[in-house]
Parts: sequence; structure tokens; C-alpha cells
Amino acid sequence: MTNTLVHTPFRADHVGSLLRPERIHTARKEFQEGKITAQVLHDIETEEIRKIVDKQIEVGLQAVTDGEFRRRFWHTDFLEHLNGVEGYVPDHGFQFKGEETERYDIRVTGKISFNPNHPHVKDFTLFKEIVGDRAVAKQTIPSPNQLFNAGIRNLEIYPNLQDYTNDVIQTYCDAIKAFYDAGCRYLQLDDVYIAGLNAPEIPFNDSGLDREELIDLALHVVNSILEDKPEDLLVTTHLCRGNYRSKWAFEGSYAKIAPTLFAKEKVNRFFLEYDDDRSGDFEPLQHIPNGGPQVVLGLFTSKHGELEDKENIKARVEEATKYVPIEQLCISPQCGFASTHHGNILTEEQQWDKLRYIVELSREIWG
Repeated sequence: MTNTLVHTPFRADHVGSLLRPERIHTARKEFQEGKITAQVLHDIETEEIRKIVDKQIEVGLQAVTDGEFRRRFWHTDFLEHLNGVEGYVPDHGFQFKGEETERYDIRVTGKISFNPNHPHVKDFTLFKEIVGDRAVAKQTIPSPNQLFNAGIRNLEIYPNLQDYTNDVIQTYCDAIKAFYDAGCRYLQLDDVYIAGLNAPEIPFNDSGLDREELIDLALHVVNSILEDKPEDLLVTTHLCRGNYRSKWAFEGSYAKIAPTLFAKEKVNRFFLEYDDDRSGDFEPLQHIPNGGPQVVLGLFTSKHGELEDKENIKARVEEATKYVPIEQLCISPQCGFASTHHGNILTEEQQWDKLRYIVELSREIWG
């Protein structure tokens, strides 16, 4: 498979994370209890990744992920392996609708830079070997904007926001190069931070900047890390409103960010959540440039296993074409099935049925 195929629209796609099989839950528990070594845990994860790569290809997906099987959380595992960042247990988790998350977060402890021995790069190399030429190997990492959440920046080390911003940008420039050199040609930036800038009350902000300034800063950060992006590297942004054990963190349409981010962010694709009423309507899509980024409509929920009504999905895709040509549209679940190791409240069988259903519907819509 040539790299140019990465830029072929995958009409059916998925965000990334998949439900961890019970074998991984058991192995992680045994590792924490000192019953197995880190290498044994890694080997078990690798075996299970091989199985879900085969399964993704079997249901018809052209781009596959490792299910984020080696991670506890979608973002902290990557961020805490950057130089100058550590994971820790805070006093409280994040408040989601009806549930507080497991307590874990990251914070800056020194000057930030990319760790050339970052384990996720090594893991990607093995993952790409597993995929081979059967599909495109997609890598997901948290957006650099996640480092701008309240409480993460160390004001003693970084009293100046611009210095902090510059180091975050350089760190991610180096990260992108490392993944590219490892053979990655499809990279996804998961961004709860930008989605939160739409919320009626911004859920995280200790910078002193107002909403518009924060939106401009977020755009600057992403576009800066993509300034020297290789032509054959596809980069997408997934805008998420929170995904934890089938709960969500906040709501709000994309209207507040669309005039800036949809119009100017230099990514190849946007993965957008449109699975329920809290997502708002399609009108913000009018800011997507004609012939510009593809829009992956997250019309299917990953939070429960029931299959969406086929005719309703087709009608919603048709509605979206009022703002974006059908050639620029694709479909997917609104988020991953297991953004954290806990997973959403559905079965593995329901997960695979839903992904297969999305592939089948995409063929009916686009042929």
C-alpha cells in the first residue's frame, strides 16, 4: 500500500480507542500486584493488539488503530512521558455528567521537550509491523492544547505564557517528526480543550485570557506544529466533549470556535461529535473551506451499543451537505469506545457490530 492512499477519504473511520478485553484488565491488575513483569504485560497487550487489528480489517475499516490498549487514559500516558511532565494523583477527578472520573492528571515539573525515547514511538513501530500493508496504521495522541488546561503549567518554571507556548510547540514539532520517521502517515490530535472553548462556561482556564484570545492561541499552537508537516502525512483533529464510562463532560455547539478554527486550522480532517442534541446543529460547518479539510461526522454514539436508524443517518448526512459538499464528508462514531481503561458501557460484540454497520452504511451512501 502506498502512502498516497492515506489521503484517500476513508468514508467509514473511527476515532481510535477500543474496549480492552478482559485479558488486558487482568494482566494490568496482576502487573500492579507484582505478579507479572512489565515485559509479560507488554507481550499480552501485543497479542491482543494483533487480534483487534485483524478484527478492524475484517469489519472493513481501511485505517486501523492499536485500540490504545497500552494506555490507561487517552492523554496522560503520552503526556507524562514528555520531558518536564509527570503524572500524579490529584485530590479530585474531573466532574462528568453524573460521575467523577478516576483521579489522575499531569503537571509540568521542568522545561518541556520531546523525549526521543518516548515509548509510544517504539510501540507505533511494532504496531505498524503488525498492520503491514493490509491497512493504514493510525496513531492517536493528545493535542498540544491539552497542556493548556488549568493547573498544568508551572508558573515558577514558566511565568511567561509565550515561553511556555513556544516550548510546547517545539515539543510537538519534534514528536511529529519522530512518529513520521517511524513510518506514521496518519496522525490524530485528540482535543477536548478546543471543544471546551465552545462550552457556555469554559471548563478550564487559568491563563487570564478571554474566550477569543484562547481560541486564537489554540489555533496558533496547532498551526505552528503543522508548519513543516510533510506532504504525505495526514493530520486530523478530533474535537471531543468528554468520554468516560459512557458519560460526557460538557455541551455546546461548535459555533464559537468555527469562524476561527474550522476556517483556519491547517489539518486534513476534523472528527466532530454529532451523536446527540448537546452537539448542536450543522450550521458551524459553513466555515469549513470548500475543497478544504474533510469532515468526519460522528453521527454514531460510542456510549451505548444500540445501532442508529439507517434512514436517520442518511438524512443527517444529507442535511450536512447544505454546508459541506458530500465529497468532503465521512462518518464515524463520535468518540472512541474506551477513552480510558474503564471503557464505555457496551459489549465488545456491540462495538464491532457498530463499526461494521458504519462501514456498510458508508458504502450505501458513497458507493
